[in-house]
Amino acid sequence: MTQKSRPATADDVHEAALAMPHVRVEWARDNPVYQVGGKSFVFFRNPRKDALDPVTGEPYDDVIVIWVGGEGDKQALVQDADGPFFTTSHFDGHPSVLVRASRLGDVSRDEIVELVQEAWLAQASRRRADAWLAEHGVGPG
Repeated sequence: MTQKSRPATADDVHEAALAMPHVRVEWARDNPVYQVGGKSFVFFRNPRKDALDPVTGEPYDDVIVIWVGGEGDKQALVQDADGPFFTTSHFDGHPSVLVRASRLGDVSRDEIVELVQEAWLAQASRRRADAWLAEHGVGPG
């Protein structure tokens, strides 16, 4: 039986993003935006009217945007209505998923680290991505 890692936290997202090579942190107001080669791959966003609490009608204040490899990857993550990942019409056609920091515990630390790594790979240059994959014993993408 494989042991699952502990539940994920927002700190795990930050740590996983910073663990990737060539990462630069920009700031959008008070929220970090993790970039590689000038391209964002994870960012903590400000409350917006496209993601509202269904009970209070207030914008969620803990939404994280994570890039994915493509539409298929996105749909695989958002298809479970009870899962922590979601999207909004604002992100139609955009290769990313949303997750509330307060729902990160619904996935394991290992799963969120892998998702952040895949986000980095989706945005990194081919050369950087291939070098990272080779360093980790995975063939080039």
